[in-house]
Amino acid sequence: MSKVKVDFAKLDRAFNPRCVAVIGDSGNNDFRWLRAQSTFTGKLYSVQVNPKTVEGIKALGVENYTSLLDIPEAVDLAIVAVPRAVAHRVLQDCIRKEVAAAHFFTAGFSETNSEEGRELERRLTETAEQANFHLIGPNCMGIFNPRLGLRQNEGQYTGFAGPVGFISQSGNHAMNFSLLGHLQGVDINKSVSFGNGVVLDSADFLEYFSRDPEIKIIGMYLEGVKDGRRFFRVLREVSARKPVIILKGGRTGGGERAIASHTGSLAVPQAIWEAAMRQCGAISVANMDELVDTVKALLHLAPVRSKRVGIIGGSGGQSVAVADAFGEAGLELPPLTRQSYDELATFWTLIGGGYPNPIDTGNDNRKEIKRILEILERDTNIDNLVLLILLMPGNAANTAQLENSINLMVDMRKKTLKPLMAITTFFTNEDMQQARDVTQKLEGGGVPTFHTIERGARALRNALRYYRFRGTVEGV
Repeated sequence: MSKVKVDFAKLDRAFNPRCVAVIGDSGNNDFRWLRAQSTFTGKLYSVQVNPKTVEGIKALGVENYTSLLDIPEAVDLAIVAVPRAVAHRVLQDCIRKEVAAAHFFTAGFSETNSEEGRELERRLTETAEQANFHLIGPNCMGIFNPRLGLRQNEGQYTGFAGPVGFISQSGNHAMNFSLLGHLQGVDINKSVSFGNGVVLDSADFLEYFSRDPEIKIIGMYLEGVKDGRRFFRVLREVSARKPVIILKGGRTGGGERAIASHTGSLAVPQAIWEAAMRQCGAISVANMDELVDTVKALLHLAPVRSKRVGIIGGSGGQSVAVADAFGEAGLELPPLTRQSYDELATFWTLIGGGYPNPIDTGNDNRKEIKRILEILERDTNIDNLVLLILLMPGNAANTAQLENSINLMVDMRKKTLKPLMAITTFFTNEDMQQARDVTQKLEGGGVPTFHTIERGARALRNALRYYRFRGTVEGV
């Protein structure tokens, strides 16, 4: 348990810096950190003593100093990429310079399970704690703030920010979530990779993100927690105000062993973890896709108040697959009211199809999607609406119907209080590109869209679990 008293004003400076210093970047890694900050909107400095390396830094247009202490202005964030043997000396300079916080990319500490690594980490930790210095890491990718162009990787987007905060022990997961989410309309406001977390840990960042009014939803990737009592207390407090979705690494014996050499964290038994998640009101997910899908559902869906779902589209065996997927997720597909069946009977023309739930529209009744959707929206047995969309690029009739379905769903989203979502099904790479276009259009209109039936069902279930915890669901 860290002895540092978190100063949220310092974290504000680190996550929203005006001045950043990159210490120890070199041509050996193609100046990865300086290149990543090439989009940074504030003042960027380099600290490097190697004359040959300094020439490369000057070629990038970055002003270099041989000492952090010589930089002529206050530094909000230091990015440290020096060898582990000199990491402690750099930390001392950061403390003297009164840097708000430092992200130590430097690795080779307790995660190596070596005596030297553990001793170097102990010295780093003790020095930071004695100075109440806000150290992020070591062995991490640090902070991503796309609005300011502060990046963990050169491939990340910049210039705007979304409503999502992401906290990760893994640098790869932090970067992957930002890129995978961006492709599906889930954009980062602020993200942090904290690695070994010897000073600032997950609970510190969770509490900080909970105070940020721009962050509406928090995602996390964790391998373990150092102060379980504090973490679960903070998690429960935050989950009562904002959704928190957590992907837990080390769910198996092999995963636990991998954690030890990755961040050196102590794994928590999965059964205990799942019980704690339920008690705290956090949403536990099994993989990165489910994490992105759940964030997307909570961003776009109206509050989910019931497990009763009405589904339109599909045919034959697909209707069976849909019913199974939603049922296995703990959701219900109840019969419609007598009034709804009577209305459907006035125009139903499909021979061999039908309209229980899911409603098998076939090809003949796809032109009646608007009427079917309106009937289900009025149906008192149905509380959530789902439209299945089959993509068939090159088919002019299907393309026209697709545009009609998109417009209908966006229009319905404006009118209904019921959660409304779409699921696309496709079979080729060409279909996949069209699926991305459809997703962008629908989610631009506030309708979350999922690429498989199972993913849509799990996302809806997870949203229901969150609103149940929030007390918006009674008797479900």
